[in-house]
Amino acid sequence: MKKLSAILLLLALAFASTACETEDSDTPNAKAALAIGAAAPDFTLPDVDGKQHSLASLKGKSGTLILFVATQCPYSNAYNARMQKLADDYRAKGVNVVGINSNSTEPAAEVKQHAAANGLNFTILKDPGNQIADRYDAQLTPEAYLLDASGKLVYHGRIDNSRYGVMVTSNELRDAIEAVLAGKPVEKAEVKAFGCTIKRG
Repeated sequence: MKKLSAILLLLALAFASTACETEDSDTPNAKAALAIGAAAPDFTLPDVDGKQHSLASLKGKSGTLILFVATQCPYSNAYNARMQKLADDYRAKGVNVVGINSNSTEPAAEVKQHAAANGLNFTILKDPGNQIADRYDAQLTPEAYLLDASGKLVYHGRIDNSRYGVMVTSNELRDAIEAVLAGKPVEKAEVKAFGCTIKRG
């Protein structure tokens, strides 16, 4: 019986590891379709009400933060308040936050309900067929892409170093935004994201 329990536990752990990446890694993402310093390609996606938006129409005068998000991922949900705080803190400074839900398992109606329930008031777009996730090589939720005022990618990776707010000791994304606003280079331009894998159709 103990042997069977041990086998079941190992299987459960193996399954969990396929859904989420580990935390607290500072190594760069293994692959990035959009390189640091490259201009982000424009795209057009529908919001949760079906209205089409281009990236150009949503860009902030000082920068644009693209966040790949989810409704069911515990990692992404742990960041709901922090993502909204980023939108609130930097909106007046000219940095616009745009969410993208690329999960094939999460329909627009669910994304809309989730945003309302969690007080997310920044624009969230739906990515049918994972087209933009594939173009950006986004793999996880949450995963951040920060563009400067000219639309060039200056930061890619995690929001901070822990899904648990009380354990956060480094805020790479905020540091990157502050550097952009100050006209300075981003010290850590790539820091490996962690979270749940984007569910591709």
